[in-house]
Amino acid sequence: MSNNLVNETSPYLLQHKDNPVEWFSWGKEALDKAKKENKPIFLSVGYSSCHWCHVMAHESFENENIAKIMNDNFVNIKVDREERPDIDDIYQKVCQMSTGQGGWPLSVFLTPDQLPFYVGTYFPVLDSYGRPGFGSLCSQLAQSWKEKPHDIEKASENLMQSLKLTEKISSTTEIEKSVLDEAAMNLLQMSDVTYGGFGQAPKFPNASNLSFLLRYSKITGISKFQDFVLRTLNKMAKGGIFDQIGGGFHRYSTDARWLVPHFEKMLYDNALLPIVYSEAYQLTHNEFYRDVVTMTLDYVLREMTSTDGGFFSAQDADINGEEGQTYVWKKNEIVDILGDDAEIFCIFYDVTDGGNFEGNTILANNVNASAIAFKTNKTEAEIKQIIRDSCKKLFTIRQKRGQPGRDDKILTSWNGLMISALCKGYRITKQKNFLDSAINAVDFIEQNLMKNGRLLRTYKDKEAKLNGYLEDYSYFINGLIDLFEIEPNIQYLENAVSLAKILIKQFWDEETSSFYFTSNDHESLIIRPKNNYDLSMPSGNSVASGALLRLYHLTNEESFLTVTTKILGKHAQQAAENPFGFGYLLNIIHMFLEKPTEITILDSKNHEIGNLLEQKFLPESIMIRIKNREQLDLLSNYSFFSGKTFDENKTTVYVCKNSTCSLPLQKLEEIEEQI
Repeated sequence: MSNNLVNETSPYLLQHKDNPVEWFSWGKEALDKAKKENKPIFLSVGYSSCHWCHVMAHESFENENIAKIMNDNFVNIKVDREERPDIDDIYQKVCQMSTGQGGWPLSVFLTPDQLPFYVGTYFPVLDSYGRPGFGSLCSQLAQSWKEKPHDIEKASENLMQSLKLTEKISSTTEIEKSVLDEAAMNLLQMSDVTYGGFGQAPKFPNASNLSFLLRYSKITGISKFQDFVLRTLNKMAKGGIFDQIGGGFHRYSTDARWLVPHFEKMLYDNALLPIVYSEAYQLTHNEFYRDVVTMTLDYVLREMTSTDGGFFSAQDADINGEEGQTYVWKKNEIVDILGDDAEIFCIFYDVTDGGNFEGNTILANNVNASAIAFKTNKTEAEIKQIIRDSCKKLFTIRQKRGQPGRDDKILTSWNGLMISALCKGYRITKQKNFLDSAINAVDFIEQNLMKNGRLLRTYKDKEAKLNGYLEDYSYFINGLIDLFEIEPNIQYLENAVSLAKILIKQFWDEETSSFYFTSNDHESLIIRPKNNYDLSMPSGNSVASGALLRLYHLTNEESFLTVTTKILGKHAQQAAENPFGFGYLLNIIHMFLEKPTEITILDSKNHEIGNLLEQKFLPESIMIRIKNREQLDLLSNYSFFSGKTFDENKTTVYVCKNSTCSLPLQKLEEIEEQI
């Protein structure tokens, strides 16, 4: 028998529609019921591809006895953290303060007024290792609610006081290069010099921090920062965290060597990582990095793209309760499929009889093709061709296996990230399908996830809902600008400007010089959250500051620069001291200090010039490639384009910095002197 989740659109909520627990989604019905019946709320937050969410569901939420305790004593609410990041953000902070850690599933017990009084993550079904079993915990808290209301009240007061402290206002500091110096040194101290990445296991990709260190290496000329980034990118792309056959990155590595991943694939990782790999290619012109970008974006277009042009959210780690079943191999299986080529393939990807993961093998490359070529009396090109052909054969076989579940809701924010990634990928590969997909995604969002000029959060089954959050606006605006740089359709710029003005009007908090996570007309929760940290995804504040800085240079709208300057000044010192949590913001501080170089390519005849410039690592630049006179005429009212002339017979480049522009340039060597 289905519960109240049966009519929801969230794949995560629908996973629980047949639980014996009488689940509700977050909303008026559930919250009113809690107040009317004076019952505490059990809030369970997770997402569809979360392994431990599945475990707790099977152990506890499918258990009839535990369900009865929950139904008798609580109003039980399920929340998809990807649909409601505001709710997740608030109670995640409570969990981290109370337990020293967070994560999913997030399990929170609330008063009918939504105040937390007990919080944790995964609870086992039975008492173990000093941790209460979930059934016992529910019984104890239900009894305390009835018999010790004063204790509950005191616990919730203490948690709320601590929660409010998380929203403290930091002091404003000068935006100086010393911020970048301190941040870079602090990051390097956290680095793993052997395997790359930061800290030990588990390891997350942290793309924004890697991008920052590339920028810092460029402005200082200190190679060790770039060397560290490239080592990290190499280790990740050759490790098990990267799907060697199908492309795309898994969520994180459970070990320090990037070998054994948590096998879920998130759209945002596969948007953020191609950007830093594109930058690595621009720096080195090593085709390995371009291949990683291509494989990752091809994976997204193949498996994570709707027929309408939007991008799905995630693929699960589990199949039939086993994690990674789709992706691992046994040696005898590979030998049967590849025949004579199996030996070379197994050496290249370290495939052994015993395996490296629960008797199976996760493919990882630790041997150079040149070394195998020397050993086998083949050329390096022959070895690489054998590997490519073998991967294609194995991929065909793998597609016949059970495939991981897919969360097919479409989020505006993550789609914004993917639009940016496709634009960066197009610049270094010139694969037109990448550009076409970015254009299609923008069209999809504007047609399906906008209402009265405002953004909505999520789309599934032809239904769009929930007011857009800060990250929805900032990521999408940034994606529009990235697309405009390549395809300078005035509509993209005008829409970015319009959304930026809404962003400031609806989300800006002048008192703290930062954006709220929710709009002025959003549902009222126990606090109005802010999230300034760049973690698995960059914060909305950081991305907004960068987008507004770029828009200022394109439009000369002073309010955009004012907001950017205030955000950077408010968080600069925090970024210097705790760079791990401000990687994206540091990239924007770098751009601000370097003063963006404005490059306009009037691309009529010699396309080679534009192609070569797009292959260069110019992170502090805003580079627009105009294709015809009509485009330039439509944009002439914007300061960025005023005074520039399109020559039908010559490709001309203008380079402007500090409000001073070069003469029209037509030779690559002249252009390179200016940039």
